[in-house]
Amino acid sequence: MSAELTTKPTGNTAIDASVIAQLFTEARTYNDFDARPIPEETLRGIYDILKMGPTSANSSPARFMFVQSADAKARLKPHLSEGNTDKTMKAPVTVILAWDSKFYDKVPQLMPHNPGAREWFTAPESTLSNGKRNAVLQAAYLILAARALGVDSGAMTGFDPAGVDAEFFANDPERTNWKSDILINLGYGTTTNLFPRLPRLDFDEAASII
Repeated sequence: MSAELTTKPTGNTAIDASVIAQLFTEARTYNDFDARPIPEETLRGIYDILKMGPTSANSSPARFMFVQSADAKARLKPHLSEGNTDKTMKAPVTVILAWDSKFYDKVPQLMPHNPGAREWFTAPESTLSNGKRNAVLQAAYLILAARALGVDSGAMTGFDPAGVDAEFFANDPERTNWKSDILINLGYGTTTNLFPRLPRLDFDEAASII
């Protein structure tokens, strides 16, 4: 393993309340977006932030297809549920969040000090559980990274994953192992169909300290 760090790279100071508000307490799931496009450099910036989030053995199983062009949106449209169609067609970008069913092949690259870690994930039950679990973590990182860069989002599961996989991945040799799981619209949200904050469970309802 590479030498341990001798200087802690981050501090332990709480971030400003305005940052917490933008990332969590005042953020919303958006159902409508204005016409502004998202620059490519911003999309790349979102990925460069989210990729730093932790995953099991740094395995990083999530894969991201940023659907932006009119042609690509038209290919996606037939696979959307009725309630998700209009907002997805209006969103400047829709991310197909997928996971790579052979993500373990990248583990030697991502964990070079322990390339044998690949074998931790090759059993079918481990591939499925770790692949999907960690990809969902990365989906959350994407939403937070987008918010950090001033981009709003709306995540959805109302679509036909098999249809999306057949349309976008099955015939692409580089992506044939990708399995779609979540769609995430990205853009600059409007107040159309924007709802007040819904309730959340209190600490004592959802957590404990023992």
